[in-house]
Amino acid sequence: MRKILLVGNPNVGKSVIFSRLTGVYVIASNYPGTTVEYTKGYMHLGDEKIEIIDVPGTYSLDPTSKAEEVAVKMITETEGILIDIIDATNLERNLNLALQLIKLKRPMIIVLNLWDEAGHIGIEIDKNRLELILGIPVVSTCGITGEGIRELVKRIPEAKVSDFEYEKDERWGKIGEIVTKVQKVRHRHHTFLERLGDATIHPLTGIPIAILILLLIFFIIRRIGEGLISYLFDPIFENLWAPLISSLSRSIGPSIFHDILIGKLIEGRIDFVESLGLLTTGLYVPIAMVLPYVFAFYLVLSILEDSGYLPRLGVLVDTIMHRFGIHGLAIVPMLLGLGCNVPGALATRVLETRRERFIAATMMAIAVPCMAQIAMIFGLVGRYGPKALFFVFFSLFVVWLILGILLKTLIRGESPEIFVEIPPYRLPYLKAILTKVEMRIISFLFEAVPWVLIGVIIVNILYVSGVISFLGTILAPLITGLLGLPPEAVAALIIGFLRKDVAVGMLSPLGLSESQLIVASVVLTMYFPCAATFTILLRELGIRDMCRSALIMIITALTIGTILNLIFTVF
Repeated sequence: MRKILLVGNPNVGKSVIFSRLTGVYVIASNYPGTTVEYTKGYMHLGDEKIEIIDVPGTYSLDPTSKAEEVAVKMITETEGILIDIIDATNLERNLNLALQLIKLKRPMIIVLNLWDEAGHIGIEIDKNRLELILGIPVVSTCGITGEGIRELVKRIPEAKVSDFEYEKDERWGKIGEIVTKVQKVRHRHHTFLERLGDATIHPLTGIPIAILILLLIFFIIRRIGEGLISYLFDPIFENLWAPLISSLSRSIGPSIFHDILIGKLIEGRIDFVESLGLLTTGLYVPIAMVLPYVFAFYLVLSILEDSGYLPRLGVLVDTIMHRFGIHGLAIVPMLLGLGCNVPGALATRVLETRRERFIAATMMAIAVPCMAQIAMIFGLVGRYGPKALFFVFFSLFVVWLILGILLKTLIRGESPEIFVEIPPYRLPYLKAILTKVEMRIISFLFEAVPWVLIGVIIVNILYVSGVISFLGTILAPLITGLLGLPPEAVAALIIGFLRKDVAVGMLSPLGLSESQLIVASVVLTMYFPCAATFTILLRELGIRDMCRSALIMIITALTIGTILNLIFTVF
């Protein structure tokens, strides 16, 4: 099977071109022996099926990071046509990689992407002359609208090896000559989006804008999540699923099998939150309570990614992040962690040093609750009003700040400067956004539902066998003395290792007071990651660093829980 490698600098629109060529369904994989991820898909050219590989972005064939090392290895070791995606708004910088690729003597095509954007900012490129100079096909495209994609597909058979010759030490001189011959720049005024781009990076204006955007994000997520729950998922479970489960419950009758499959009846009826059965709570929590918020979060996150705001946010918070021993791109795993800690843990790979990855992963695991857990906290603590929710999330934010400063002080090592390309603001491509959301939702369901079901089974077995009662007795001095919680809360702490959202939901039938719910929610967030996140962190950090991180989590959770309990007791 023939292969095509999409190569280019970061943030030139490769993923959009890739989506246009391959459609919706793609495969994401780690490059063998590394944690660097790439995607591949397939397209049909006549009767021929061709594999398309989206190579990680690189500025040069002389790599300066792990991702670039993988990109160079893929380019040099994988046979196939090279399609070099170039940002038409920055021809000079992008030609540096193009000329290096030409030296490889591989069949090539040059794609001048963001063609419309180049026109908007006054850049005119004579693509026919560029094609004549380089001796390979040159196509102009706009990935967002699909302009030029048909021509690109049509010209794939024309890919050829360039005869353009130059000496290595003459490369930048040749680039200058080419740009002079093919590009003209005319004067124009800044557009609104350009002025907005400047404003979102400057601290004086960028920080207020970031706060407003984050508030808007959570408002949108909450409205979408609550709307899906109220008008779609709750009616499905209450009107369609509940009658079937009630009928099954009557057929089975009281038994251990009933307790595991259906759960306990609350006031003679099924309660999807409190019954704790496989077919009740086990399905309702991840699908009806959590999935709507996760969908909303990933939808908003994908829009932020594709619009060009996330890199700006990384630059904006870089100074703050350096106070924690990490650079601004660490905001990415933090934001992903709000959706699900698993992709948040994986996203720590964007950080260059082991020290940075350890600090970011530990901060995220302790003080960044996933959307599933946030949904449960809103459901339980939210009934006491905004003040109670404020205590929970303000406590986590303060812990996040203090913990970052302490970890920077205690853990030795370097924190390199941020190096990220800032793309112009762009209109997100709907199909690419939906593809991202679909892949992330599927990943979430495979991660969430099995662990919720396992958690429900284990907690029921522990209840039936008396283990929960025994642990409650043993740990009572700790749970009741330091944290001010009833011994029954031990069950939630145990199950929290499997699924944090289920653990928070298990607090509901305990009749906890407002202050107890706040303490329990904060402690459950901080004391240990769920099993899925733990597995990923173990793989990313190694056994030694994971043990260090886990010890920090437990000490922090007990300390903060005790402090909150004392505050509520005194005041």
